[in-house]
Amino acid sequence: MTVTEAVETRTVVLPEIADPSKIAPKDARELSKLFFDRLAVLEEGTPEYQYARNTLIEMNITLVRFAAARFRSRSQDEMEDIVQVGTIGLIKAIDRFDLTREVEFTSFAVPYIVGEIKRFFRDTSWAVHVPRRLQEARVQLAKATEELRSRLGRTPTVKELSQLMCLSEEEVNEARLASNGYTSSSLDATLSSSDDGEAALAHFIGAEDTALELVEDFTTLAPLLAELDDRERHIIHLRFVDELTQAQIGERLGVTQMHVSRLLSRTLAKLREGMLTTR
Repeated sequence: MTVTEAVETRTVVLPEIADPSKIAPKDARELSKLFFDRLAVLEEGTPEYQYARNTLIEMNITLVRFAAARFRSRSQDEMEDIVQVGTIGLIKAIDRFDLTREVEFTSFAVPYIVGEIKRFFRDTSWAVHVPRRLQEARVQLAKATEELRSRLGRTPTVKELSQLMCLSEEEVNEARLASNGYTSSSLDATLSSSDDGEAALAHFIGAEDTALELVEDFTTLAPLLAELDDRERHIIHLRFVDELTQAQIGERLGVTQMHVSRLLSRTLAKLREGMLTTR
């Protein structure tokens, strides 16, 4: 292209396109060159610039659908997310593309789109956080397992996998364990049961027994109680087993309520000190 032709191209008014997303890929490639050339000389933020940029995005949305087709095994909801994320990659490609590189925009954009989608999977698909090293080992493990299963006609052993993957058996087991973090199940998910029909997964998960926290206290307290004299143990029994008031205990023992209070305080302090010392 001569300088004169370049100037003429840059002064051309961009055509109004009613629905850029419906333009055929071949036509989109030709029109994209015109829009990119015009975009390079327009001032960012102006209506003309926004029109050129938005039209480029819509004209090339087929590239996103092309890249997303690689992940067609995903659910419909996931595919919608994939297209949205892929569109972000397309926008990045448009903002960074330079016609002077003499590279087809499609060749330049697809790696951006696929890279954005893969980054999305890496950052969001794992149910729990797993180190990048183990995420990559999981993919390697899946490929090695499938290859050996086809070759051997059975599920490969850890030793066979470690030899093919050039990893230790411990690393293979670690990768297998990491695979459990890729997906998670809802606690409301139903499980079949031969006795009760269907039951939620949450029904099979044990709850924390708060009484277990008292086991250690009881174990520590028992020998300390045995060290008390008969009167101290009797007062403790009346207060905390029979649940009598201090006044009622005083009537039974023939002492004042104040005296019972002092005896209780002294005995409890002794037990408390003993428990703290034991721990």
